Amino acid sequence: MTQFTYHSYPERAVAVGSSDAVVHQKYDSEGDIHYINATTPLDDYPDFLFDKLYEYAKKYPDRVLIARRELNVATNERGDWVKLTYSDVLKKARSIAQALLEYDLSEERPLMILSENSIEVFLLMCGAMLANVPYALVVPAYSLVAKNPDKLQYVIDKLTPALFYAGDGKGFLRQLKACGQMDKPIITSTGNIDGEPCLNLNDLLATEATDAVEQTHKQMSADSIVKFLFTSGSTGNPKVVPTTHRMLCSNQQMLKQGLCLTEEDPLVLVDWLSWHHTFGGSHNLGIALYNGGTFYIDDGRPVAGKFDETIRNLKEISPSKYFNVPVGWSMLANALEEDEALRDNFFKKVDLYFFGGASLSAELWQQLGDISYQHCGERIRIMSGIGMTETSPSCTFTTGLSNDTPSFLGVPAAGVEIKLVPIKDKIELRIKGPHVMPGYWRHDTGTSKAADSFDDEGFYCSGDGVLPYNPNDLSEGLVYDGRIAEDFKLTTGTFVNVGELRNRMVLKGMELIEDVVLTGEGKSEIGAFVFVKEKVARKLTELHDTELKQVLEHDRLQAWFSDFMSTINDGYEASSKIIARIYLMETPPNVVEGEKTDKGTLNQRKLRNNRVKETDKLYGDKADKLRFLAK
Repeated sequence: MTQFTYHSYPERAVAVGSSDAVVHQKYDSEGDIHYINATTPLDDYPDFLFDKLYEYAKKYPDRVLIARRELNVATNERGDWVKLTYSDVLKKARSIAQALLEYDLSEERPLMILSENSIEVFLLMCGAMLANVPYALVVPAYSLVAKNPDKLQYVIDKLTPALFYAGDGKGFLRQLKACGQMDKPIITSTGNIDGEPCLNLNDLLATEATDAVEQTHKQMSADSIVKFLFTSGSTGNPKVVPTTHRMLCSNQQMLKQGLCLTEEDPLVLVDWLSWHHTFGGSHNLGIALYNGGTFYIDDGRPVAGKFDETIRNLKEISPSKYFNVPVGWSMLANALEEDEALRDNFFKKVDLYFFGGASLSAELWQQLGDISYQHCGERIRIMSGIGMTETSPSCTFTTGLSNDTPSFLGVPAAGVEIKLVPIKDKIELRIKGPHVMPGYWRHDTGTSKAADSFDDEGFYCSGDGVLPYNPNDLSEGLVYDGRIAEDFKLTTGTFVNVGELRNRMVLKGMELIEDVVLTGEGKSEIGAFVFVKEKVARKLTELHDTELKQVLEHDRLQAWFSDFMSTINDGYEASSKIIARIYLMETPPNVVEGEKTDKGTLNQRKLRNNRVKETDKLYGDKADKLRFLAK
């Protein structure tokens, strides 16, 4: 039993930026509008992200920039760390840049990277950046897992790439052929793709670099595109975000000031988050490069069977700060409770936890505080904020007093202006700053600024709902209130706040509930698809080798969900707040089909549209042990 609350523990010393903000308001046709700005100005930042690579290669040539465990192809196991210093990376990146200059690449003809995080991919990204070649990172599952080429064809059609990188070449040929791309040059680390010859990355690395690379920089500006990122598609098909040097550099400066980072006390990161997503590829990878840090690529994942690799890495490498999504934090917390050696190494240096992608429950905050206090006599500060692909990514930070309120977003980062606009029964978050994209790439009519993306004052319309943490003082920060597009109406005409109800269910049912999808659009009452924590459910029922349906129908789970439905609506009377029925899902959300994003967020609308049979069962009258009704 918890003896102390999270906030009663002493906190390990860590410097963070100012949380002071100023608010002003006006009233216009949109209603009562509020603006929030940080009082601290944004300091100067470089025109180009690669300026930091040149700078640190000169100042700290022998400092490790990137590392990954070497793969033994025969055993498919990873051994010792392969490490590249700042000078190593610059030398290799210049060679790649020189080679890329021969391929007539541009924003209309970019490089497309199909494979997972690796040292080779990092070198390609750096080389492309030096050669003024925009690149795009694509979800590897589109090539390796998807049954049909539709997803890969979609991103190819959007970007018209002229060159591909396909990792070691294994498994990539099928979808590239299906998409009609075999007339394009393909690079792999082996010089073949599923047995067919192609370009070898080693040949690019062997190219002798000349000052033609640096001459290219004279043709560039801060608004030159570094890379194309696809949005998570949490409310529809992914859009393409052209991410410029200005966006990345300004946002990294915001992070530097918000987290008080210095090159003299370099970051050490151990990180698994995918680089095709903005949290992993812009935020985390960028924060290491921008501040002279070291980035260890973690080949583990917060899923069954792959998390052991993360534990192995954290037992060997002590991070100075640790970034993860809530599901990763949950698995790490459980591992820390059980593994003394892991605790000893993990807590050596770490002075900050940071989460993104979804909310961290108060219970998990408490668990993390309990573990660190019991091990080292103090808690580690936990921070977050709101970020998105369109803002490269950070907009707010929780730099004030530690706050474990679920969905607390904090205050604007230096250089960011927030605008709060009433939409329906919510308040939309809108953002302006040098880190915001100019517009989606080839979106709808092909114009750079889609009419629904920016308002008349030039603020990006995020589609995210927020609430004031303190209704009487907006300068104390904001709380997340769900996606506006996810909300829907009942037949009564009442809007359902999906974010609010989802949080209520997940927090109350955190023992067994992984996530939920709210249903009821065009119906008279609210329902929900419930995805259970399968590992916990199997442990509870002692059914380890049976189909999931048998686990869900077990008496212990039946009793648990019956009790859950008997209390979930306590204190609520309005139809827009009552969860009338739930259905336990046998099939997990499908990442390839877009039902779940890479950061772990469910696409509520897509799941509602895809799971027609489950919807019929949820609202049907036929007896079904997977359906539970409110009592």
